[in-house]
Amino acid sequence: MNNLTVSEAVLSRRSIRAFKPDPVPLDVLHRVMDTARWTPSGCNFQPWEATILTGEPLAELQKKMLASPMQNPPEYSWSEPEVIPECKARLQQVGASMYQAMGIGRADADARSQFVHNNVMSFKAPAVLMCYFDRRMGSPQWSDVGMWLQTIMLLLRGEGLDTCPQEFLAMHAKLIKEFIGVSDETHIFFCGIAIGYRDEEAAVNAFDRQRELVEGNVRFMGF
Repeated sequence: MNNLTVSEAVLSRRSIRAFKPDPVPLDVLHRVMDTARWTPSGCNFQPWEATILTGEPLAELQKKMLASPMQNPPEYSWSEPEVIPECKARLQQVGASMYQAMGIGRADADARSQFVHNNVMSFKAPAVLMCYFDRRMGSPQWSDVGMWLQTIMLLLRGEGLDTCPQEFLAMHAKLIKEFIGVSDETHIFFCGIAIGYRDEEAAVNAFDRQRELVEGNVRFMGF
């Protein structure tokens, strides 16, 4: 286990989009998931559920997704904040930086299509966590699931592993749920998390990211 502080884990975590083929040990995943169950949740509902795939099951599922169109309607919508100018600008900035790092031009339709293919393949990560939960869960429980997933990603950093959260996989939510034996009637699929070891040579893993200054989002009163 790496001896990262919490701050080091937070600052070294980034969405990795090129992984090495090295397998992720089951004992490490089990240790991380066992620790993450202590994530806080309102009323102690613990709404989170997941299936983690690797090897042949993961390859078979990815083959099915590649051969299938994205579902319509989507499982849920994540695009509403695009109407907020500052959110739209942040989206455009990170997209431009990422595509520039990969050498993909705005008009390069083939390369952009390949990037969609890479998303389906979870950027060749050797393991992928599929997160879902009961449809009766409301907005507070979605927040709890987010805290659980962040806890998992930081614990994985502490183990020397890397991740990429993938809301994109919700475009194949029904197919994924059918494959792993989860009812579409009772459960909503939230996201996947690609898990593995980052390819340090890949430019897509090293482009500059931007975050708002603390003063842009946080106010301090009474200090």
